[in-house]
Amino acid sequence: MSRRIVIIQGHPDPDEQRLCRALADAYIEGAREAGHEISSIDLASVDIPFLRSQSSFENDPVPPSLKPAQEAILAAEHIVLVFPLWLGTMPALVKAFLEQVMRPGFAFGYDKGVPRTHLTGRSARLVVTMSMPVMAYRWWYFGHGLKALQHNILRFVGISPVRESLFGMVGSVNDATRRKWLDDMRGLGRQGV
Repeated sequence: MSRRIVIIQGHPDPDEQRLCRALADAYIEGAREAGHEISSIDLASVDIPFLRSQSSFENDPVPPSLKPAQEAILAAEHIVLVFPLWLGTMPALVKAFLEQVMRPGFAFGYDKGVPRTHLTGRSARLVVTMSMPVMAYRWWYFGHGLKALQHNILRFVGISPVRESLFGMVGSVNDATRRKWLDDMRGLGRQGV
């Protein structure tokens, strides 16, 4: 069954040699092979201003540069967010993007003070690269950065389930492991999960 999928490339560096870019490309390749409808957003090429007040978050219009991203998310059934782990969490560019796009009125609202989700019916996959072993991030650092993203942003706006693909020790990975990771991503793309 074909799905509408949006891939959000969150690596702030536009260098095509980045592993995040190869992982996203492999997912897209597999998804297209399986007939899924793909759209993509490359945050490194989008103007993403920082929000500086609660009033701006709640009342200002979304910048015109990010309106297509909102439309892609709204049209999607599945969202794939790819980024490197920086200081235990997503890069500031990814957070700025989410703050701009996941605004009240679009991603959620309030009914007599009670939050109401607007993006229910969508699933997500987080694809995260890191220089440490994945187990160290999960067990020593408790994966707090990803948990905050999953629970406080994605699930808060109704996106569930949220799955993750974590890739550790990326600076010292051999070619065989890298090929396996890319094959795994192609497989996930084919499945549309």
